[in-house]
Amino acid sequence: MRYVLITPARNEEAYIEKTLGSVVSQTVMPEQWVIVDDASTDSTAQLVENYIRDYPWIELVRRTQRSERSFSRKVDAFNAGLQRLGSREFEVIGNLDADLSFDPEYLEFLMDKFAEDPKLGVAGTPFVENGYDSARDSFEGENHVAGGCQLFRRQCFEEIGGYIGNPAGGIDWIAVTTARMKGWKTCSFPEKRFHHYRSLGTAERGIVASLFSYGEKDYYLGGSPVWELFRVCYRSAKRPFIIGGLALLAGYCWAALRRTKRPISPELMRFHRREQMNKLRAIFGSLLRLKKLDSFRVATQRN
Repeated sequence: MRYVLITPARNEEAYIEKTLGSVVSQTVMPEQWVIVDDASTDSTAQLVENYIRDYPWIELVRRTQRSERSFSRKVDAFNAGLQRLGSREFEVIGNLDADLSFDPEYLEFLMDKFAEDPKLGVAGTPFVENGYDSARDSFEGENHVAGGCQLFRRQCFEEIGGYIGNPAGGIDWIAVTTARMKGWKTCSFPEKRFHHYRSLGTAERGIVASLFSYGEKDYYLGGSPVWELFRVCYRSAKRPFIIGGLALLAGYCWAALRRTKRPISPELMRFHRREQMNKLRAIFGSLLRLKKLDSFRVATQRN
């Protein structure tokens, strides 16, 4: 299957060579890789140009100076890369961050998944980051595909309308959840991982502020209050203990008190909350079965 990649990049000189090295080492190369330098003030563009000399399927697009970091600007940068693809033929399009790496068979593995299942609309893998493993430590589940490396079947990407710009974030989540709502399969395949180098959400702020922001995002993306309480408890058991969970809760409550406008449709919010409740029921069902199994084992040992 033919695939193309787009990478919005801003001030990524510390990590982008890891990403460049990973992509050019793939067993199956992309048809084209458009890297959009979003007004970087470091040597990001120069590092990309060093690779273009040897790999002509890499293309650099430079954007003009911008005033602030924004998730909407990231969508604008991605769309600039999409426009540069023009009429190129491909079946899969990938959004790839500029601060990650993966093994040489990584993208071939994902292309095989698309080839095997015509209903697969969005694919990716879990990631690892400073001891964190999203397959083990995340509350999202396999249906969520992390935004660091998201690959879309072209038909799916066009049906969902591409990425929807939102200054506060959540663009990757909106895309993946909308795909499921429209009947596509989405999957983060656990057989592989990509390595993420910058802590999520901490590009220009600390971890507690980031968790507060995630709480706000949980609200304006339509998350259920019941789900959020369980997520707060789950997060409180991880570093920074208690404080992280409280920051998440404070962000959610602050957004609710301000009646923050939700950038999603009522249809998508209802679908999202149904998924959350189904997940909670599945979790409690698993815990109940484990409890019954333990009780059975104790009774058997006594007899």
